[in-house]
Amino acid sequence: MPEMRCDFRVDYNKINIFDESNLNDIKYPLIVSVPHAGTVFPYEFMTFTSRSIEELRSNEDLFVDALIEPLKNEGVGIISMNVARAFIDINRDKIELDANMFYNYPKDKLIIENHRCRFGLGLIHRIDANNNPIYKGLLSYNEVQERIKNVYDVYHKRLNQMIAKCVKKFGMCFVIDCHSMPSKICNIIPLSDEIDFCIGNLFSQSCPENMSHFIENSLKQKGYNVSLNVPYSGAFITFNYCQPRKKVYTLQLEVNRGLYAQENLLKKNSYFQRVSSDMCEVIGAFAKKMLDF
Repeated sequence: MPEMRCDFRVDYNKINIFDESNLNDIKYPLIVSVPHAGTVFPYEFMTFTSRSIEELRSNEDLFVDALIEPLKNEGVGIISMNVARAFIDINRDKIELDANMFYNYPKDKLIIENHRCRFGLGLIHRIDANNNPIYKGLLSYNEVQERIKNVYDVYHKRLNQMIAKCVKKFGMCFVIDCHSMPSKICNIIPLSDEIDFCIGNLFSQSCPENMSHFIENSLKQKGYNVSLNVPYSGAFITFNYCQPRKKVYTLQLEVNRGLYAQENLLKKNSYFQRVSSDMCEVIGAFAKKMLDF
């Protein structure tokens, strides 16, 4: 019996792809990107998934957009994706597609066999965070190209524009790509203490060490355990946008979800406000320091 085909088309005119703040009045050469906190699931997509919204949200970076929201009042440039990560992961290269997920993958198209695709977490996620299949059947390659055009490209075009504006105004730009990491991962890393924050700088390739050390030391001064490049050294946005010769630097900042949320219940915990305040103080201080680097 042939496998079911997931044929649908999304009306993207009904979706606000991203939110942005301070684009026209950026006070510092700093942009904060939040690619994985989106909670918008297109209706058409939901008719072809075998998972509930709660299950699909296990793939998202829970409340990271809310954690950094106070920075909007500080003149820091912010861009935050509204569309759910389980629909399309914009922190991947657009060629990271698992050919086995499609019933009509082009025969002449290059097949990328990287680890993210193998594990089901490429540009289009095959599984949720609990290793359950997301789709009821095979996808249309053409429909996924529409996702790329209407969601992925839209976000990255705007991020590029924000960076260009920063460079024009200040002569440099620093992008902090904000994420959260599951507490279970933070517990199993072979370090003496549970990780609260992870700073990824591509092993000192994405920015000068004094910049990442400023954030690292500032978080440590607030009592957090900070790891450098373990378990995350940086993904697509950190790698793709860093251009040190043009004074465009990047850093991936990961926060342990267990610090501020009840992960399984998708709820904030009583420490949320403290973690948010600490993060924003550190990033805000870094923004001001950027003018001196």
